[in-house]
Amino acid sequence: MAGLRKDDPVPIEIKVHQRSRLMEVSFDDGQRFEFSFEFLRVFSPSAEVRGHGIGQEVLQLGKRDVEITRVEPVGNYAIKPVFSDGHDSGLYSWDYLYDLGQNHDDLWQTYLLRLAEAGGSRDPAEQAPVTAPAPGGCGHHH
Repeated sequence: MAGLRKDDPVPIEIKVHQRSRLMEVSFDDGQRFEFSFEFLRVFSPSAEVRGHGIGQEVLQLGKRDVEITRVEPVGNYAIKPVFSDGHDSGLYSWDYLYDLGQNHDDLWQTYLLRLAEAGGSRDPAEQAPVTAPAPGGCGHHH
């Protein structure tokens, strides 16, 4: 099970700051990471976000304003944040959180590049419906 090897760092404190929309995680090896709620939502380890295999990841759009409404403990190895958009299926193991913290900047830059390439936005109001028909027709006739 992830995060259960005896030498893996484990969190000694997890703080959720609603006003700044940050989660602060301090580990027993002295590392301390801050994650925006948006970052945690975009990098949810759930199948809904990650897919069921390589190349099946689902790019998350419009998550800038997402909030964490509560955080539920999962045994002694993970937490399950519940997000304001209803997403609650991601289990963040200690080693996954640590990995996110160590690779935060690279992960975020890669996400922003993918978002730009897809013409997507971090803002919910700017997300056009993906299934909208072409103007002037139903999109089935050429």
